[in-house]
Amino acid sequence: MTTRCCLVVATLLAALLSVSASLEFGFYNKTCPSAETIVQQTVAAAFTNNSGVAPALLRMHFHDCFVRGCDGSVLIDSTANNKAEKDSIPNSPSLRFFDVVDRAKASLEARCPGVVSCADILAFAARDSVVLTGGLGYKVPSGRRDGRISNATQALNELPPPFFNATQLVDNFASKNLSLEDMVVLSGAHTIGVSHCSSFAGINNTGDRLYNFSGSSDGSICPSNSGRFFPNTTTFMDLITPAKFDNKYYVGLTNNLGLFESDAALLTNATMKALVDSFVRSEATWKTKFANSMLKMGRIEVLTGTQGEIRRNCRVINPANAAADVVLARQPGSSGSTGVATS
Repeated sequence: MTTRCCLVVATLLAALLSVSASLEFGFYNKTCPSAETIVQQTVAAAFTNNSGVAPALLRMHFHDCFVRGCDGSVLIDSTANNKAEKDSIPNSPSLRFFDVVDRAKASLEARCPGVVSCADILAFAARDSVVLTGGLGYKVPSGRRDGRISNATQALNELPPPFFNATQLVDNFASKNLSLEDMVVLSGAHTIGVSHCSSFAGINNTGDRLYNFSGSSDGSICPSNSGRFFPNTTTFMDLITPAKFDNKYYVGLTNNLGLFESDAALLTNATMKALVDSFVRSEATWKTKFANSMLKMGRIEVLTGTQGEIRRNCRVINPANAAADVVLARQPGSSGSTGVATS
């Protein structure tokens, strides 16, 4: 009888944990009702000064969610004892405008101290960036908590590199509970922003598709050896309308203008190509699907309830938790994650 009772209690606790782990629309309605407005105004002001803010914040949210889940760990600064995600090869120098998140956080701390997480700020900012460049607005569920661990090696291992083929892309996204369609849809984020040539050309240009891939660029996009001699050289990812959130990324793909091998890979699989063609035909369809896939991505391995923390400074974990986090991070075989995946 006692065993049965314990099983019932365990089942109820599991059910309660599942409920508490869900994100909510309007999570800050009572605790910080102006949260989303403050983030939106901060992003809009920064965008007015530099339109590159929008693609940068959108990419930052993606890179955050794919490493340890959407927990704001990409925002944490490296220390003398730890190289953080933001300084990993996939993120440096490609991620930028961390200062925009800093300003949003400072405003929120002044209005609602210790309430709004850095992870939620990123999710809101990504949505606002889509809207500012011409995409559809969508409601963002919130309640994410901030992670306490950020590791450059994990970023290198988890983020899909620009040389992945179709199979590798599908497998990578599937590991995050995202479908093949989600992958093709979210790839459309490459319709805005730039990439550093050094991020994909390589120092020696060995196997560089700009020069050796049949049907692609003739090499004028990124000068030869730009990764070696001009590490800050960038090129637009969408050569048709690089500052507008539209379907021209897909139009470019069908005209051999995909910048990365991973872009061109979308045409090597019949199912993927059919999706690309459908988005060429209907921009509205892609924009709607993009919003839905963003919502799905924004739920990857989120921390909620009492998990993680609400970081007071997005660049630094809260001091009270620092000692315990170091111990957790150094345990053999431990990822240090207590995230609960929701979908």
